Amino acid sequence: MNELKQIKTKHRIGSIIKKSLTYIGLTVWAIAVLFPFYWMLQNSFKSFSEYNSESIPKFLPAVFTLENYITAFTAVPLGKYLLNTLIFTVSTTVIMLVVITLAAFAFARLDFKGKNLAFTLLLALMMIPNELVIITNFATITELDLRNTFWGLILPSVTSIFYLYLLKENFAQIPDELYLAAQVDGSGDFGYLMKIMVPISSPTIVTVLILKVIECWNSYVWPRLITDDEAYFLVSNGIQTIRESGFGRENVPAMMAAVVVISVPLIVLFLVFKDRIMEGVSRGGTKG
Repeated sequence: MNELKQIKTKHRIGSIIKKSLTYIGLTVWAIAVLFPFYWMLQNSFKSFSEYNSESIPKFLPAVFTLENYITAFTAVPLGKYLLNTLIFTVSTTVIMLVVITLAAFAFARLDFKGKNLAFTLLLALMMIPNELVIITNFATITELDLRNTFWGLILPSVTSIFYLYLLKENFAQIPDELYLAAQVDGSGDFGYLMKIMVPISSPTIVTVLILKVIECWNSYVWPRLITDDEAYFLVSNGIQTIRESGFGRENVPAMMAAVVVISVPLIVLFLVFKDRIMEGVSRGGTKG
């Protein structure tokens, strides 16, 4: 009896130690992930003079000020850039969802010659470095005279092989019996896609939508490469200008304030839909 109690005690102690180490590890990881956001936020409330006078960075401002947020909107037309970014993000995401939904349906449900080969070649394109794709896209957009236009910004991003693969795998998990039943009821392929497949796969579609929104909102290299007209600048173009507004010195606090403003919509979007994102990713990566 005593030996049984000792075994249970050791098991309980081992379980407590294991949980403690897990929570400590998660806490350290959370601090490492969240610290850059904290550093960005607290620097956005420091005055320009205070930030530049610090020989050793401080973890809290001596005096909280909103001056940097005012500068972020006055040094550049940040509101206009936010509107351009919204137009670019919404347009690109909507077009991409239409393209990959139809393509995923074709690869998952329709039978046509060369389907597997075509899908394999598409997956192989993921091996091509992004730098080569950017060079090709830049040459194509320039030849089409689409620089400094929204179409020039949008067209290279209207598809994604990774999102296509994710959605195709999710569509493939839907039982064939539903497709046959829909055909018996007189529903065509498009009707089956919109009435059955899309609702069933809504977690994955929401995941793709949110990830694409984040990708477009944070887009930096392509917008700076393809636009030199301020009428089509995105927020990524404005950040550098704000940083250079410090009278000969880098205005890091104002830049941090701009980044906070830009980041808030994405943070809110992720917090609202985080459960759907995790559900969609897990469903897309699980067979059966």
